[in-house]
Amino acid sequence: MRTAHIITRLIIGGAQENTLFNVDDQHHLHGDEVCLITGPGLGPEGTLEQRAVDRGLDLRLLPEMKRSLHPWRDVKCYFALKRMLKSYKPDIVHTHSSKAGIIGRRAAYALGIPCVHSIHGAAFHFGQPSVLFHAYRQAEKIADRWCQHFITVCHAMAEQYLAAGIGTPDKYTTIYSGMEVDHFLQPRRSRSEVRSELGINDSHVVVGKIARLFNLKGHEYLIEAAPQIVKQVPNVRFLFVGDGILQQQFKNRIAELGLTENFIFAGLVPPDQVTNYIHAMDVVAHTSVWEGLARVLPQALICGKPVVSYDIDGAPEVCINDETGYLVPSRSIDELATAIVRLTADSELRTRLGANGRERFTAQFRHEYMTERIRNVYSNVLAAVPVRQP
Repeated sequence: MRTAHIITRLIIGGAQENTLFNVDDQHHLHGDEVCLITGPGLGPEGTLEQRAVDRGLDLRLLPEMKRSLHPWRDVKCYFALKRMLKSYKPDIVHTHSSKAGIIGRRAAYALGIPCVHSIHGAAFHFGQPSVLFHAYRQAEKIADRWCQHFITVCHAMAEQYLAAGIGTPDKYTTIYSGMEVDHFLQPRRSRSEVRSELGINDSHVVVGKIARLFNLKGHEYLIEAAPQIVKQVPNVRFLFVGDGILQQQFKNRIAELGLTENFIFAGLVPPDQVTNYIHAMDVVAHTSVWEGLARVLPQALICGKPVVSYDIDGAPEVCINDETGYLVPSRSIDELATAIVRLTADSELRTRLGANGRERFTAQFRHEYMTERIRNVYSNVLAAVPVRQP
């Protein structure tokens, strides 16, 4: 099987890690011919490009592929991508992310190449300006005819796209985003070592959040809930893992609340080190207001940590009330604080919910299982699609 994957940026993020595992498994486990086409991985989020190179993958950079909308540059990107695909001659194209998803699907269609598109998070979503929301939704409706199948990282994504009139139910397959499960079962560094480096002692109860310090990731809601939590659990510490443009803004607000000593910023952490930080936590909070199915939720559960999450998108599929954690209304402050206090104040409850999560979700989030199912989708698409002239 000869596959071309296309993604807008190979930054450190859930969709990018998912894609990289897929490409790596195809190459190393299944012996496929596979390339990964991406725009420059620029920005404070960090990049996975070197990891792809170190793994011996066929990484192809497309300078014209940029995240921001730019009509003339996007047209140049389309023609450059067409030339690249025409030269590579893949059996199937697999697109990821919004920009690459639109341009990549159109290029594949123009060349008569079957195409699959992964929805890691809806292209149109809460928090977007109205003009962009409707523009992306219309673009997705148009791009629907340019691909044969959708792969969604959670059932909620398929439901949202179908509700928007995009595709039919038989065109969707949900495949949970894979990861290196064994790394989360057994960290490379001890919990006590990591906590000591961060200035956390045995008496502290740690609430962690792993996400870029960007809009829509919801750090501000956890910060605003912190005074209530600290009042009832004075030994609580909040650990933010990730970097981004809002770091100073968050630090300023935390200082205004007089809670600087309760917050720890770990900064940007390589993906293979994230497990060490999760094991140093006691509770993992997910307060994003938009995200397909955040990888940190199953990662936390596989580590045996209970989760508190806003009730958005795919979160209810893994964050199950009184079984693996607590779901609270999106953007809530009081409900968020109440759930976190309940967990930080009860170590036995944390242990029980974390153990439930590890038992329920370890197997189905293995990246090998994900890639095997994705390759089955490729095979079904190739078997069903007649040869079409460009």
